[in-house]
Amino acid sequence: MQNRIVQLDKTGIEALKVGTTGIPQPAAHEVVVNIKAVSLNFLDLMIVKGEFPTGLPFPYTPGCDGAGIVTAVGEAVSDWKAGDRVALTYVQNFLAGDGIPLKDAIRIGWQTQGVLADYVTVPGDGLVKLPDSLSFEEAATLPVAGVTAWEGLINIAKIQLGQTVLVQGTGGVSMFALQIAHRAGARVIATTSSDAKAAKLKALGAHAVINYKTHPDWHEEVVRLTGGIGADVTLDVGGKDTIRQSLQAVKVNGLVCTAGGLTGSRITLDVYGDLNLNFKRIAGFAVGSRESFKALLKAGIKPVIDKVYPVEEVQTAFRALESGGHFGKLVITL
Repeated sequence: MQNRIVQLDKTGIEALKVGTTGIPQPAAHEVVVNIKAVSLNFLDLMIVKGEFPTGLPFPYTPGCDGAGIVTAVGEAVSDWKAGDRVALTYVQNFLAGDGIPLKDAIRIGWQTQGVLADYVTVPGDGLVKLPDSLSFEEAATLPVAGVTAWEGLINIAKIQLGQTVLVQGTGGVSMFALQIAHRAGARVIATTSSDAKAAKLKALGAHAVINYKTHPDWHEEVVRLTGGIGADVTLDVGGKDTIRQSLQAVKVNGLVCTAGGLTGSRITLDVYGDLNLNFKRIAGFAVGSRESFKALLKAGIKPVIDKVYPVEEVQTAFRALESGGHFGKLVITL
């Protein structure tokens, strides 16, 4: 029996190839998971294209998000058994608490090889049990995007009933943020690039949607829609090109949680004009803990999947991610 595995021997989407290796065996504290589905993240695309060096050697296997079935456990593992339905936590050693420094974190696909393979080994602590209500495809979308949105809105911003939350675009983090905020009783304003996507966002619970192509100064629309006050919270996923508008879109003492850098991660701000004298706050954060993942699962959020690809179409899936036209998550099945 062989293990299908996606590997790169150099950077570039065209270099993604499906090959085979032997099936891994677990060490004492490890679990073998038969991966059934992997969802794609912007980080995966950056790594594949060579825009985010991991320091890992070639051949390299991409994929940060995975879900599947436990097939074997190491002799020191007592929490799992063969047949358990599981998802992998992204930060494998972040079990609970407020955060873990970058230098100490072990992230799948960054500090370790990724999970685009039939079988992978992970530490026994690096898993969560899946409810029967979630398919493997749905579960695979949660470890990065879902737990990031939960961390930002629930643990960092601590959103409350009746507050206004601004979500930006229709990528994975923003889609989960919309659903989490709506479930928490917040009023949600969303931005998007098309009227077709706007209708879908409203169907998911957005109270208002701003087309940023029609309104390039979209922060002004946010302020108008909130009666001149601004949103309580926003998750900024753009970075360089959006951070200043995000700050202008939130109210006095409002909070901008920086969740990504789709347009670039290096930003320039005026400490007085952008922050101090306008009483605005910025909070940096990343993917949350295993404890947060479990809390997200209890909330019963239903992931939005744009399209599912078989592993043989891995290059097509990455090109779809690169195009940015998707609504929700892109998933690869094995």
